[in-house]
Amino acid sequence: MTTSVSPYAFTAETFKRVQPEEYYRKILEQDVRPDGRAFDACRTTIVNAGCIGTAEGSAVVRIGDTTVVCGIKAEVAEPTLDQPQQGYFVPNVELGPLCSARFRPGPPGDLAQLVSERLRSLLYVGSSKVVVLEDLCIEPEQAVWVIYADLTCLNYDGNILDACVLALSAALKDTRIPRASLDVDEGIVRADEQATQPLTLRPFIFAATYGIYEGRLLLADPNASEEPLMASQVTVCLMEDGQLAALWKSGGGLCSMEQVQQCIAQARKRYTELASLVSSSSSN
Repeated sequence: MTTSVSPYAFTAETFKRVQPEEYYRKILEQDVRPDGRAFDACRTTIVNAGCIGTAEGSAVVRIGDTTVVCGIKAEVAEPTLDQPQQGYFVPNVELGPLCSARFRPGPPGDLAQLVSERLRSLLYVGSSKVVVLEDLCIEPEQAVWVIYADLTCLNYDGNILDACVLALSAALKDTRIPRASLDVDEGIVRADEQATQPLTLRPFIFAATYGIYEGRLLLADPNASEEPLMASQVTVCLMEDGQLAALWKSGGGLCSMEQVQQCIAQARKRYTELASLVSSSSSN
């Protein structure tokens, strides 16, 4: 038995591959995106905390098909000379070839370094610091906790920054570190693994990213196929009270103040959803 295949069966898919920009434009003219979402709709988001038993804290986040796992480890170290009564925080983002063919083996690429730096800046920005670094001090000028956050992308489908911020927030909320003290006589730090305590955290910061298409349309949570078509992207980072913690723009396209205000307004709605997901997922 033979089946005939219409010569037009793969026309749409071929059009998408050969002329992705024109294909995307035709779809948007129908007030919908290729994946069926409205312009202001984010992809389904899932947060699971406490997924790595060997870590002090952990979380897995899925935004659509983008999947990120975050593991938190705490180690004892000497404090820095300029902050002898504070611990410190070291985030690291890994985007390897297993999560997408666009990434290559070897040292962190530009995108991984950019996301790591933005995570670091969020956690150290002025009065909005998420982790209270003074509470990581074991003995002033002698010993502090260093919090390492390793974020690994398991599958990449765009908007990696939002996924990493969310995974980090959930993992920090899940984190418990041993009670520790410095034995002055022996010069060593003794940690009680049976007596753990949560990190002292200030209100969390969440990120919401919007693509600006042809300078006129705002598209929430762009996926991997949409990102290259965006003239620019705006990421809004908000704290619990709705206060703006950071605002980043990438790409060379123009962005009006009205569009920025629209991004902030949409981000405040997104914040409520994300905060609820982290709160309900935490095992602490």
